[in-house]
Amino acid sequence: MQRYFLKLAYNGAAYHGWQFQPNAVTIQQVLEQALSMFLRDTISLIGCGRTDAGVHAAIYYAHFDTEALFDEPLLVKRLNAFLRKDIFIYDCFKVSPDLHARFSALYRTYHYHIITRKDPFRQEFTCPVYRNLDFDTMNAAAAALPEYTDFSAFSKSHTDTKTNNCMIMNAVWEQTETEHVWVFKITANRFLRNMVRAIVGTLLEVGYGNISLQTFRDIIESKSRQEAATSAPAEALFLWDVGYEW
Repeated sequence: MQRYFLKLAYNGAAYHGWQFQPNAVTIQQVLEQALSMFLRDTISLIGCGRTDAGVHAAIYYAHFDTEALFDEPLLVKRLNAFLRKDIFIYDCFKVSPDLHARFSALYRTYHYHIITRKDPFRQEFTCPVYRNLDFDTMNAAAAALPEYTDFSAFSKSHTDTKTNNCMIMNAVWEQTETEHVWVFKITANRFLRNMVRAIVGTLLEVGYGNISLQTFRDIIESKSRQEAATSAPAEALFLWDVGYEW
């Protein structure tokens, strides 16, 4: 039995996230079906993490085990020819049997994109915010995130996770070369379901002046999802990078 990693990207607009769901089309389902057909083996994929419905991935890793013998570059070529244009396979490669797409990941980075004026060419992958935002204060609030470990206030309720503790390494808003496009970049060892979108939604309220820096800290310390703001829309969120010790 050999373990392989897939490196891929996807536009999540047409999918109900990564994780298999009954009566819904997901990235995992589509890829497992394609791999099983080409390898003539029942393939089960383990992803590096869940992404919510509508969320995208610029970089995503998944692993599978098989006894089938195949040419990796040829499989990549066949998959890309067969799959819809919203999924792209970068690579397929052998790894050691103890390397796990989810549990071996050292960090994950998400990017959330907003536009501050109408832009007909960026509507699909950004969140339009046409109100004035105080990015300095938003960054002051974001800088507080690494001081905490329990992010229950930004987690979807009633999930099957055993702990809501995460280690956030960095969180910052940055203006891009395109003046009206801003990106929230956040890196952590793990993320809870809906966590990034809940953080972004709450930071936007900080930027509007509706939530003070102290209140932002109070929300985190409350450990209550009801205290945080509404989650930001899914279409502007990207899983941007995943790190491993190869």
